[in-house]
Amino acid sequence: MPDADQPAGGTDSANAPHDADARSALVDAARALFASSGYARTTMKGVAAAAGVAPEVARRYYRNKGDLFAAAVRLPTDPASAVPALLAPGIEGLGDRLVRFMLTTLDDPQTRADLLAMMRAGGTAYSSTRALQEYVESTIIDRIVAAVGVPDARMRGALISSYLIGIATGRYAVRIEPLASASDEHVVRMVGPVIQSLLDPRVPLAAPRSESE
Repeated sequence: MPDADQPAGGTDSANAPHDADARSALVDAARALFASSGYARTTMKGVAAAAGVAPEVARRYYRNKGDLFAAAVRLPTDPASAVPALLAPGIEGLGDRLVRFMLTTLDDPQTRADLLAMMRAGGTAYSSTRALQEYVESTIIDRIVAAVGVPDARMRGALISSYLIGIATGRYAVRIEPLASASDEHVVRMVGPVIQSLLDPRVPLAAPRSESE
């Protein structure tokens, strides 16, 4: 994952100030657009226009929208690259591993500070949380659900991402007690089985009730 403060490719010292200005403008614009429009509706072209640079300049620094979001909130790890490691041990324990990964990622103080900066840049707590949920769903949850091959994949993916982001928001942003003070492992033990049941194709979802019930 490209670092927010370093160019994606080599550059000479004469270009360094210009590179730093362009990257800073892109990250600032990305925070504002992700916060106001969400992740799904934000485009690389839109961020480039808001930053005052050409789209090809934006792609010089960030390969795709996911890289740009990760830079905007300075995630300590690349979620997309973590998917194979999460899946490698198999279905058993996948819920625990996914919850633990999310807690470790969002427990980073710089990431939490950048998420708050994204809210101040042009959005609300709701829109910024929605942007994070859309990012997590598209880069992690959808890929895991597809690899596992569960039925009702769209509903399960939406439930998993909503559950995880709700836990993260209550724990790190709103700081609801005693959730905020609980250890990571305690949260994993409580939440992991719920996520595991949604990831297990052998566990059916509740069927919708008919109008006559």
